[in-house]
Amino acid sequence: MQREEMKFERNPTPEDLVEEEKALSLDEAHWETLLTVMEAKRCTPFLGAGASTPPLPRARELAKMWSQKYDYPLENQTDLASVTQYLRIKFGDPFVVKHKIKTHFRSFPVPDFSRPNQIHGLLADLGLPLYVTTNYDDYLEQALKKKNRHPVSEVCRWNAWIRKNCKSIFDQTAHPGFEPTDDQPVVFHLHGLIDYPESLVLTEDDYVDFLGSMDEQLIPECVQGALSEKSVLFLGYGLSDWNFRVLFRTVARYLEKSLSPVHVSVQLLPPPPGKKAAVLEYLNKYFGELAIRVFWGTCQQFADELHQRRQ
Repeated sequence: MQREEMKFERNPTPEDLVEEEKALSLDEAHWETLLTVMEAKRCTPFLGAGASTPPLPRARELAKMWSQKYDYPLENQTDLASVTQYLRIKFGDPFVVKHKIKTHFRSFPVPDFSRPNQIHGLLADLGLPLYVTTNYDDYLEQALKKKNRHPVSEVCRWNAWIRKNCKSIFDQTAHPGFEPTDDQPVVFHLHGLIDYPESLVLTEDDYVDFLGSMDEQLIPECVQGALSEKSVLFLGYGLSDWNFRVLFRTVARYLEKSLSPVHVSVQLLPPPPGKKAAVLEYLNKYFGELAIRVFWGTCQQFADELHQRRQ
């Protein structure tokens, strides 16, 4: 039976769920492939919010808190893009709500990157030249510095403020011939970096403007190459996330041209029992011919197993 064809026409028994777990999880061959491409530095980590939670709150938790604090009048009180759109209109200046995000994020303690199973520290240990993230935090940069590397933060230049105020390491005039290396890796922030609140893709307007401005000129050539020539490891995304949907509208064109046979998507939370086959079928239809394999669990669960297997 093919992996994506396992469905239940009745309520699944415990035995059914065990068989489903075996059929639809990463098997030994996929783990071996993933470990091999990591060792060969032919892997590009792509981080979502689940990689930084905890210590940072989930988007729905932050949206709920602000909904209550600022009397958000609509029903979708856990949709951060909608809630921040309301606040953007309420305050009259998009900078205000983005600065509040920065202040809130900075109030949390940073992770202990020295823990052997801490996800950012694990990824930094791989010694890769490029990391991509839709997260606003700089945890990857901090973890890389703890490993005595010299990371460079690069922000996607999706709006006029970024193009005017944020210098780019890929500016050939200022940095002729620059290429990311193991010692000087690039962390590419697709949806902005907390140090520059104006760069954040946060509100509904931001997501619309981001998609409207997106073309190949906004994605540096080395990032395009990493997505089309290497295995991509998606960490911390959920199927219902705005970031997930916008992300794959953005990068699918590169994955479709990929020379690598395997991409692994680590979902934020596993689906209810008996629903994994339906979710995998949805993923297969969503991604078409892309070879997406799913680790059913949180980033921490993935990090625990990755650490054990790398030992």
